[in-house]
Amino acid sequence: MSNVELDELRERLDGINGQLLELISDRAKIVQEIGTLKEKQGVPKFDPEREKQMLEKLVASNKGPFTDSTIRSLFKQIFSASLDLQSAEHKKTLLVSRKSQQEDTVITLPGDVTVGGLSSLMVAGPCSVESELQTRTVAAALQKAGIRVMRGGAFKPRTSPYDFQGLGMDGLRILREAADEYGLLTISEIVDPAHLEPALDYVDIIQIGARNMQNFELLKAAGELNKPVLLKRGLAATMEEFLHAAEYIMSRGNTQVMLIERGIRTYEKWTRNTLDISAVPILKQESHLPVLVDVTHSTGRKDILVPCAKAALAAGADGIMVEVHPDPATALSDAAQQLNIDEFNTFFDQVKASGLYKQ
Repeated sequence: MSNVELDELRERLDGINGQLLELISDRAKIVQEIGTLKEKQGVPKFDPEREKQMLEKLVASNKGPFTDSTIRSLFKQIFSASLDLQSAEHKKTLLVSRKSQQEDTVITLPGDVTVGGLSSLMVAGPCSVESELQTRTVAAALQKAGIRVMRGGAFKPRTSPYDFQGLGMDGLRILREAADEYGLLTISEIVDPAHLEPALDYVDIIQIGARNMQNFELLKAAGELNKPVLLKRGLAATMEEFLHAAEYIMSRGNTQVMLIERGIRTYEKWTRNTLDISAVPILKQESHLPVLVDVTHSTGRKDILVPCAKAALAAGADGIMVEVHPDPATALSDAAQQLNIDEFNTFFDQVKASGLYKQ
């Protein structure tokens, strides 16, 4: 074969490559349109039966020289790329996405307390509000340590219906009074959409817990409020599901959303949950929202709270949440994992001394 013939064949090949690229691009545009229609209809983007029909039709039309298995493999790659394209297009439109907003969201709370940005946030307090004395004791200790935001559970979704369920609205009142006395902000979990409006008088940040991460009516109701929301990752939720849950809130107009990694359920028994440190940089990369880490619930072990908090901050977390109780042995919930006041002071000092906590 002469060089002239070889050049002619290569030229023809280049032309066909160009035609294939144009056809594949046209196909991709149609796939995007189909994805948009499916999203509006609320149907899954992946249709295995339709893919099977297309492959069978292509194989039936195959005249070689590629084998049928090669044709299947080639077109399955094209189908897979098309599905990825649909997902990328959908992901790009999310309000929580870094593609929608490049700069980090910084949430400003009363008293010029910020979440995100140049400073770290430490959130501490009892798992459950149990009494006025218990809550005031913790509030006084937190103020002395320089903490600005106190957590305290009033509505406690528990695994067993016979466990302590919280003091409800009375618990929120106790939390608010103690916080006001010591100049603190409050955060507490709300589990019922009907309680959101009454809770506004008591909490500065609404927490939506792990078990309610996909309580969509609660998410939508929280999205209609002008109040910061701290959304916890579900026990078995993927990060995509986590971000979509945050999207429910933002899609209703509330842009004051914070994410918190609190450990996921795995087969591991030496910790309460498994702290997914990788979630922190991935969430920071994919989303512009502030990201915190709950070291108490993710580990359930007081002896490793300091290194886990350091790891979270090193990975880019904007803040840490930890549980504190005056006398953990008598706590009505999560007794084994709560720090007493002296332990908390030591914990906070060590975290600050690491240089990872930005003040």
